[in-house]
Amino acid sequence: MPDEPTVGRDAAAWSPLDSDGWYAARNATTALRDVLVRASLEKDFPYLRADLNAFGHGLVELGRVSPDTAERLAELLRLALASGYGRGHASTTAEEHKGRT
Repeated sequence: MPDEPTVGRDAAAWSPLDSDGWYAARNATTALRDVLVRASLEKDFPYLRADLNAFGHGLVELGRVSPDTAERLAELLRLALASGYGRGHASTTAEEHKGRT
Protein backbone atom coordinates (compact mmCIF):
# COMPACT_ATOMS: atom_id res chain seq x y z
CA MET A 1 0.00 0.00 0.00
CA PRO A 2 1.86 3.09 -1.25
CA ASP A 3 2.15 6.35 0.67
CA GLU A 4 0.60 5.08 3.88
CA PRO A 5 1.72 7.14 6.87
CA THR A 6 1.95 3.98 8.98
CA VAL A 7 4.19 1.86 6.71
CA GLY A 8 6.85 0.25 8.87
CA ARG A 9 5.35 1.65 12.08
CA ASP A 10 2.50 0.98 14.42
CA ALA A 11 -0.63 2.96 13.41
CA ALA A 12 -0.88 4.29 16.96
CA ALA A 13 2.54 5.93 16.58
CA TRP A 14 1.63 7.95 13.47
CA SER A 15 1.62 11.70 14.01
CA PRO A 16 0.24 14.47 11.79
CA LEU A 17 3.54 16.23 12.39
CA ASP A 18 5.13 13.56 10.17
CA SER A 19 3.02 14.75 7.23
CA ASP A 20 3.91 17.28 4.53
CA GLY A 21 0.19 17.97 4.25
CA TRP A 22 0.08 19.17 7.85
CA TYR A 23 2.90 21.65 7.32
CA ALA A 24 1.38 22.94 4.07
CA ALA A 25 -1.96 23.49 5.84
CA ARG A 26 -0.29 25.14 8.82
CA ASN A 27 1.76 27.49 6.65
CA ALA A 28 -1.24 28.47 4.53
CA THR A 29 -3.31 29.04 7.68
CA THR A 30 -0.57 31.24 9.11
CA ALA A 31 -0.41 33.28 5.90
CA LEU A 32 -4.19 33.74 5.93
CA ARG A 33 -4.18 34.59 9.64
CA ASP A 34 -1.60 37.31 9.08
CA VAL A 35 -3.70 38.90 6.32
CA LEU A 36 -6.87 38.67 8.43
CA VAL A 37 -5.07 40.43 11.29
CA ARG A 38 -3.96 43.24 8.94
CA ALA A 39 -7.57 43.58 7.76
CA SER A 40 -8.83 43.57 11.39
CA LEU A 41 -10.84 40.42 10.66
CA GLU A 42 -9.11 38.06 13.09
CA LYS A 43 -12.09 37.94 15.48
CA ASP A 44 -14.45 37.24 12.60
CA PHE A 45 -12.85 33.86 11.77
CA PRO A 46 -12.92 32.03 15.12
CA TYR A 47 -12.82 28.59 13.47
CA LEU A 48 -9.72 29.18 11.32
CA ARG A 49 -7.37 26.24 11.69
CA ALA A 50 -5.06 23.84 9.90
CA ASP A 51 -6.20 20.25 9.62
CA LEU A 52 -5.62 16.94 7.86
CA ASN A 53 -8.22 14.70 6.31
CA ALA A 54 -8.24 10.93 6.70
CA PHE A 55 -5.89 10.61 3.71
CA GLY A 56 -3.26 12.95 5.16
CA HIS A 57 -4.12 15.83 2.82
CA GLY A 58 -3.71 19.24 4.41
CA LEU A 59 -6.78 21.44 4.67
CA VAL A 60 -7.45 24.96 5.87
CA GLU A 61 -10.71 25.23 7.78
CA LEU A 62 -12.23 28.70 7.54
CA GLY A 63 -15.36 27.78 9.46
CA ARG A 64 -18.63 29.66 9.68
CA VAL A 65 -18.74 33.45 9.43
CA SER A 66 -21.47 36.03 9.78
CA PRO A 67 -23.11 37.54 6.70
CA ASP A 68 -21.40 40.87 7.53
CA THR A 69 -18.01 39.16 7.59
CA ALA A 70 -18.71 37.43 4.26
CA GLU A 71 -19.72 40.78 2.74
CA ARG A 72 -16.55 42.43 4.05
CA LEU A 73 -14.37 39.62 2.76
CA ALA A 74 -16.09 39.79 -0.64
CA GLU A 75 -15.45 43.54 -0.79
CA LEU A 76 -11.76 43.07 0.09
CA LEU A 77 -11.44 40.46 -2.67
CA ARG A 78 -13.20 42.75 -5.17
CA LEU A 79 -10.81 45.59 -4.26
CA ALA A 80 -7.80 43.30 -4.59
CA LEU A 81 -8.93 42.10 -8.01
CA ALA A 82 -9.68 45.65 -9.17
CA SER A 83 -6.17 46.72 -8.15
CA GLY A 84 -4.66 44.03 -10.38
CA TYR A 85 -3.89 41.55 -7.62
CA GLY A 86 -4.23 38.04 -8.99
CA ARG A 87 -3.05 38.93 -12.48
CA GLY A 88 0.28 37.19 -12.59
CA HIS A 89 1.18 35.82 -9.19
CA ALA A 90 0.30 36.65 -5.60
CA SER A 91 2.71 38.93 -3.75
CA THR A 92 2.95 36.44 -0.89
CA THR A 93 2.25 32.82 -1.63
CA ALA A 94 2.05 30.13 1.01
CA GLU A 95 5.41 28.81 -0.23
CA GLU A 96 7.06 32.23 0.21
CA HIS A 97 5.48 32.52 3.65
CA LYS A 98 6.77 29.07 4.54
CA GLY A 99 10.33 30.33 4.11
CA ARG A 100 9.69 33.08 6.67
CA THR A 101 8.49 30.83 9.50
